[in-house]
Amino acid sequence: METQITELFGLQIYTDKGMFIGEVEDVVIDVDSKKIEAIVVGKVNDQLFELKSFKGLKIPYRIISAIDDIVLIRHLPGAFTGSGTTEE
Repeated sequence: METQITELFGLQIYTDKGMFIGEVEDVVIDVDSKKIEAIVVGKVNDQLFELKSFKGLKIPYRIISAIDDIVLIRHLPGAFTGSGTTEE
């Protein structure tokens, strides 16, 4: 199934543990290999990060589990701080 890259913009990003990370703002592409390298996160969940000198957040494409109505990434213990989970 082929998808336009522009269809990714604005999709919400969650970990497989239900933690909201942010929204897809941009995509980084390696033009030589014609592959997506990373997605750039915008509207970052401010409960997860202290953004004092925030320069942007990129999520490597290799940790993305699925893309459909949302982007689902593998939960990496210790990668995200805070209490922004939706677990009950």
